[in-house]
Amino acid sequence: MTNAVNIASSTLLSWTTATRPASPTNGQMGVNTTTGYPEWYSSATLSWVQFNAAVPYSVQYLVIAGGGGAAYDIGGGGGAGGYRTNVPGATSGGGASAEAAFYVSSGTAYTVTVGGGGATSVAGSDSVFATITSLGGGGGGNVAAASSGGSGGGTRGGSGTQGSGTTGQGYAGGYNVGGAISGGGGGAGAAGANGSGSQSGVGGTGVSSSITGSAVTRGGGGGGGAGAPQGTTAGAGGSGGGGAGTNAQNSTGNAGTVNTGGGGGGGGVNGTSGGSGGSGIVVVSYAGSQRGTGGTVTSSGGYTIHTFTSSGTYTA
Repeated sequence: MTNAVNIASSTLLSWTTATRPASPTNGQMGVNTTTGYPEWYSSATLSWVQFNAAVPYSVQYLVIAGGGGAAYDIGGGGGAGGYRTNVPGATSGGGASAEAAFYVSSGTAYTVTVGGGGATSVAGSDSVFATITSLGGGGGGNVAAASSGGSGGGTRGGSGTQGSGTTGQGYAGGYNVGGAISGGGGGAGAAGANGSGSQSGVGGTGVSSSITGSAVTRGGGGGGGAGAPQGTTAGAGGSGGGGAGTNAQNSTGNAGTVNTGGGGGGGGVNGTSGGSGGSGIVVVSYAGSQRGTGGTVTSSGGYTIHTFTSSGTYTA
């Protein structure tokens, strides 16, 4: 049941929180006598919004974690950092569709964490925007198991097993049954390739996003390392920042590219370290002129874009 309340010569309906209209329309207004404030109904958020409250608006995001470090001594490639986005029509990691719409409230500060890349056989660090967390990429293995993560690390033979990817973030790494080759690290867009014959596995491919105004591929897995004396070939890094492996003796694989979440490339025979993973990135975008602060602010195609290449705060 509703009652009429006169405010500044305008008559608004009133209700309690318990007796709000059962089927409200967008923009419907009234006075909530439980809270003592006027409120309106937002069909965008399917909720009642107080007139004195922060106004929510939708944002698009791309959250990529740090890539995993590759293994040493014919080591498997590092897995790419977890890849999550809600840009309509885009693809998240692991072949998943774009995630649901996300709303922020004006004046509210949201934590942004940009994950760093992992060192030799170490998983990358998570990246975070508000409640959205992407997991660091798995570290590569050699005769030991690779680790799982946003995308899984690749591994060599022996008792090693490849790392798994996380649903909605990335793919598994590759493996090899033995010898002087190894598997590539998993990417956001494809699994790391298995070693075969005399060829180590290439890193899994990344995923392209145009959230910053132009198409950029990120989240590639690292290539597997190989052994030069056996005439073997190292794996290339996956497109999107994956580092290439090496087959040179006593050498370190190539690092993943910074701010792509790319996995590191596997080290060569007798090498003591694998390539490190690339750091992640967080991008927040919304339609119209600038409303928030934080990160590097640009605009493109009617959208304002906040790019974080290091940790900080997004204030809506």
